[in-house]
This record gives sequence, C-alpha cells and structure tokens, in this order.
Amino acid sequence: MSPFTRRSFLVTSLAAGAVAGAAEAASAEPEPAGPSPSELRTDPFTLGVASGDPAHDGFVIWTRLAVLPLAEDGMGGMPARPVPVQWQVAADERFRRIVRRGTSVATPEWGHSVHVELDDMLSDREYWYRFKVGRYVSPVGRARTAPHPLSYGGALAMAFVSCSQYEHGYFTAYRRLAEEAPDLILHLGDYQYEYKRDTYNIPGGNVRHHEGPETETLAGYRQRHAQYKTDPDLRAAHAVTTWAVVWDDHELDNNWADEVPERPDIPQPNFRARREAAFRAYYENMPLRRTSVPRGIDMQLYRRIRWGRLATFHMLDTRQYRDDQGCGDGYRNCPDSVDPARSITGAAQEEWLLRGFHHSRAHWDILGQQVFFAQRDNNAGPLKVTSQDAWDGYVASRERITRGWVEAKVRNPVVLTGDVHAHWASDLKLDYDDPTSATVGSELVASSITSGGDGSDSDPAAHPFLKINPHLRFFNDQRGYVTTKITRSEISADFRVLPAVSVPDAPVHTKASFVIEDRVPGPRLTYLRPVDPAARRDGGDPVQETVDRETKRP
Repeated sequence: MSPFTRRSFLVTSLAAGAVAGAAEAASAEPEPAGPSPSELRTDPFTLGVASGDPAHDGFVIWTRLAVLPLAEDGMGGMPARPVPVQWQVAADERFRRIVRRGTSVATPEWGHSVHVELDDMLSDREYWYRFKVGRYVSPVGRARTAPHPLSYGGALAMAFVSCSQYEHGYFTAYRRLAEEAPDLILHLGDYQYEYKRDTYNIPGGNVRHHEGPETETLAGYRQRHAQYKTDPDLRAAHAVTTWAVVWDDHELDNNWADEVPERPDIPQPNFRARREAAFRAYYENMPLRRTSVPRGIDMQLYRRIRWGRLATFHMLDTRQYRDDQGCGDGYRNCPDSVDPARSITGAAQEEWLLRGFHHSRAHWDILGQQVFFAQRDNNAGPLKVTSQDAWDGYVASRERITRGWVEAKVRNPVVLTGDVHAHWASDLKLDYDDPTSATVGSELVASSITSGGDGSDSDPAAHPFLKINPHLRFFNDQRGYVTTKITRSEISADFRVLPAVSVPDAPVHTKASFVIEDRVPGPRLTYLRPVDPAARRDGGDPVQETVDRETKRP
C-alpha cells in the first residue's frame, strides 16, 4: 500500500467530538490542540485497525493508539494528553480516489481509541481506510456498506465466530478466515478471557499465557484487550472486512448475570465497578457506534444491522439483563428453568425483538447471540437435565421469542450461536418434547477459535446428545468458524475446522456443509467429511470427553 503523502493528507474535513468525547463523527470542526505527534518515538498502531456496524450509507472505522500495548497501567505507553489522529477513506486500496478524510482526537480518558462514524457513503460498496499520526501510518483496512434498504444486493458472504481464549492456542482460525475475506464477520462473544495465568488450563498445558492479574480494573481490561490485539492473525481478520460484535460472559466475568458475579456466595462489593470498567474497555476496543458508548454500568449493545432487503441481523445481549442462572449454573434438573417470570433478555429487549419480527420485511431474520438456543437434554430418562446458563435455563423466555416469530410470520428465522466450543446444527421447535412437532426455525452454532484446545474429530452421530435430542442435527469438537453464503433462495453454511490450534499455521477444511432453504426451516446436511483419525486425541472417547467438558466447564 502506498504511504500517505503530505499533499494527500491536507485535511479538508475534520471530525467532531461525540458523546463524552468517546466517539467521532465525520463532520467539520477546528482541529484541537494536543501534543506534537513527533513525541511518539515508535509506531502507535500496534493494535491494528477495524471497521464495524455497517449500514447502507456508512460504517465505523476504529483504531487505538498504543506504543507499549502491554503496559500495566493500561495506557499503552501513550502520553496522558489528547493526540490528533488523521484518517482517510478511499474507493480503492491504493488510495488514489480518496472520498473522505478528517482528524479525530484520541484521548487518554478513552484509552486513546478512535471511533469515526461515516455516513453519506454509497450503498453496497467496498472502501479502504487508514490512519496517520506524525510519520506513522496504520495498516490499511477494508470496509463495506450494506445494500440500499430497497435492494437485495448480491449474495452475502457472512462468517461468524466466538470464544478466542489466547492461552489455549494460536489464532490461526482468524488468519484462515481473513484469507476467505467475507463481506461481514459476526463475533458472538468471549472475544477475550478474564483469567490470570495458570487459572483456565487445558490438558497438556496452555500454549501461551496471559499478562497481568485477573481482569478486574479498567487498566487490567485495557491491557488484556491489547494483548489479544497484538496477535497478527486477529488483526488480519479485523482489517479484512467489517465486523458486528456482541459480548458473552468472559469479557467481564465467567457466567455473570446482570449485576450478579459468577460466585455470588463470595462477597464482591466492587463488582459494579468491575462491570463498568469491563464495559468501558470493551467499547474502547471495538468498532462500535456512539449509541454503544457505556454510561456507568449500562451499555446499549443489542441493535439491528440491516443488509438491504436480504437479511436483518438482530444482535442480542443475553448477559446484561438476564435473571441469575438457576440452581448453580451447570447442567441441572432445575424448577427455576420453567419459571415464566424469568428472562434471559430482559423485558425491554424482548419487546424490542418481538416488535422487530412484526415489522420485518427481510428475507432472512437472523439472531446473532451467545448461548445455545435449542433444547439440549443430557439425560436419556424422563428427568430433563439441561444447562442453566443457556436458553434451557429460561424456557419461557425462549418460548415467547420462538412463538413471537411464528405469530409474526417471519419468513426465515435463523439463530446463530457461540459459547459451547463446538460446532452444532439444530432444528428449532416450539415443543422439543414431541419429536414429530413442526420445525419452526434453524440454529447454527460456531465452535471456538481456540477455547478448549485442539479438540478432536469424531462421528457426530455418536454424540449422546444427538441420540437424546433428535432435533440436534450435527456436532463436531474441533476448533474453527462457520462461513455462510446468503442468497434469496438459501443459506449455505460450511463448518470450517482446524486439525490443531496448539501449533501455528494449521490448515483449514470443511467438516460439514448445510443448507437452509427459503421457507423450509431446519438445516439440511449436504456434505460430511469422514472422520480423520489423525485429528483425534490419543486414547479415550473424544465424544464423551466433550460431554464431560461441556457439563463441567469453568
């Protein structure tokens, strides 16, 4: 990529400050005073660049300055003063046709992060962007706008990922995903993990280690996000295309629920302050719009991303508003799970989602969310044993939302899920206890990027959950991601897997492919790769090992 020239960086439009100085909009304002960029003696773009939340007329571009990304104070070695950051957006990757340019201010109050919201862009187009501070130029990122609201556009290449535990493996899956260069990437949670070193370990030992203590302060969360973004494979995935992100639990604390920590039996008077710190750091490190600027312990993260008339992505937050998990989180036969007063989304988000179903004119209504949606009974007998951390712990909440899309006559409801560190595909029903009941939707679940370590290949039909739950169609315990191609006639999904994440640069292949046809709910298997003995663990039963791990996960 060609470097910025002095002439090309004559600023013709400057960025205005937004809410609390945290976000920047592309409009004209005088350039603020700040330290000379020549004070920075090394490259401040160590955390890369990202774009996010596409609309038909724009998107967000992001960077965060850090000359010493792992600094313990979380400030990345930056001066405790505002730093002007110039930016450019071009219609070509060589920046010969620059369409927007400006200056934003990276302030220490917001971790020297930059969020530029662009609008008035052309629909359904690729753009390229970059930043500059002094003599330092950032990597180039690629972004794109969605089709016009009245247009379907062409086929949408969308991928979704979750659960990237830095210590459990190399982020090669991010690199392989970047090589596929989709139009849109959804991250469905557990982008980073809160544990200190040697706390969340895999058999054989962790591949690499977290810096710093367990994240509980703003400095700690900033440092941890920075450590993850120093990984070149993650930076490549961010730079290649536009993302839409939502969190799960580990961005704050394992299995948290609203204002309740993982271990409510242990006094934690600082949990609200910890939540505020985690939310602030999450915003600082993600390409989010000003609507998601946190206010104290609250952060608006559920939102809709419309891809023309083709698809609406309802991005959900199943952590911030949920009732606490019943009966101690894990797999239980729990009376609380069927309490109609309990909710995993909270009343306001549930009403927002149901209203969206009724107003939708999209070909596909897609829920981007965190935890397993379909029922997964772990007991072959009459006693139902399910995960209280997933939608199984909030049965009435799940039924209200499922019935909501049925009553709204949503054309094609599809749920996308992360969290469980394995690939799954499921039929969705109103009555899971009757195998002959109608299928009313589809669920696709992405495995982890690294969490859980290498995993192993196996015959999905051998998994006991599939025998107990006939609506579950597929399982695989290797690491990877899911790529999809969305057209008006179908969603085709490839479950992509790596043989190992304990070594860098592993190849990727498709373990299985499914198709969801227009107006035909339920994923249909079209390809299944035979078991690769070399991808299995030595000894033991890989399927049973997975069941045990999921039932007793930290």
